[in-house]
Amino acid sequence: MFSQKIEREYFLNHNAINFHFAQNSKDFIVDEVPLYSWSEEGEHLVLKIRKRELTTWEMIAIVSKILGVPRRDIGFAGLKDKHGMTMQFISIPRKFEKEISKLDNEKSLKILEKHYHKNKIKLGHLKGNKFFIRLKKVNPATATIISEAVKNIDKFGIPNFFGYQRFGIDKKNYLIGKEIIEGKTNLRDKNKKRLFVSAYQSFIFNNWLSKRIQFSRLIDNFSEEELPQVFKNLNLKLKYPQFLKSQKHPFKILVGENMLHYPFGKGFEVLPDEVEEAVKRFEERDSVPSGILIGKKARTSKEDAFLFEEPILEDIQLVNGERRYAWVFPKDLEGKYREKDFWFELNFFLPKGSYATTLLEEIAKHPLN
Repeated sequence: MFSQKIEREYFLNHNAINFHFAQNSKDFIVDEVPLYSWSEEGEHLVLKIRKRELTTWEMIAIVSKILGVPRRDIGFAGLKDKHGMTMQFISIPRKFEKEISKLDNEKSLKILEKHYHKNKIKLGHLKGNKFFIRLKKVNPATATIISEAVKNIDKFGIPNFFGYQRFGIDKKNYLIGKEIIEGKTNLRDKNKKRLFVSAYQSFIFNNWLSKRIQFSRLIDNFSEEELPQVFKNLNLKLKYPQFLKSQKHPFKILVGENMLHYPFGKGFEVLPDEVEEAVKRFEERDSVPSGILIGKKARTSKEDAFLFEEPILEDIQLVNGERRYAWVFPKDLEGKYREKDFWFELNFFLPKGSYATTLLEEIAKHPLN
């Protein structure tokens, strides 16, 4: 049922289109949105830093070297791409405040804001990111398709696939992760081991999500009378198929679904008498179906939803498992076509853990890398 190759399904209905996308400092800009307001008092200095062509780790190494701050004392909320221009917050002990002017000579970095806070910034302490993306070589016909795609994404949201960045330059990190899990590779570096195993978790999640999108498309494309034979051909023994055809969203909710409150919150199981309410809450963006990241302590779905999870479950003891939003909703999504330059410009916000390239691939209807 599940492939050993990376899969990616698209829910939009147009044919694949082409445009030029480059992650450079003019055409790809990321602005981090913190989880909370800074207290403006305390022992930690919070800096909003603009960086160009640097990973977050490379930026931290530069700050550490120039200011003399131990790397372990530098706090950050998220990892940002190397390519393009990105703005993110870091925290350092306040006692180093007098040294920050030394960063003025570093061409790849610029301090944009300075705040104070009681606590060190920790990984994950962000709401998400604002993006500006410029697509080039877009002719008027393609621009019309992109504009319609933007409207549909604004209405329905997007599947929350892990982006291609997760799988490495050659897209094979997940294969190394699989070998680590199976005991075929003895890798001592804990950070690299965690990276590869995480890529395998992401690979499994993406393929599960692809199957669910394929399934949802079948619900839309076949009549209620035809669906029993479709399920039989797929060897899907659904106990509660009667709730599917009436759902208008391109991702169908199943009985036993593990929903997560959106954009933050705990999960709950969809019982047979709660499907209509769960569908309504999904449409209102109050809660979202989730997929499993296999590992220790991961909650599984039940009933019909479990039919799609059962084939991917593995006893992985190296990492903890969790639930991940299967669907997310971009906010403040705007698109503008500049016909003179053949550019299509996009502005939007995505919650943490989501990928801008996933949104672009949904529009393109093909991989970008």
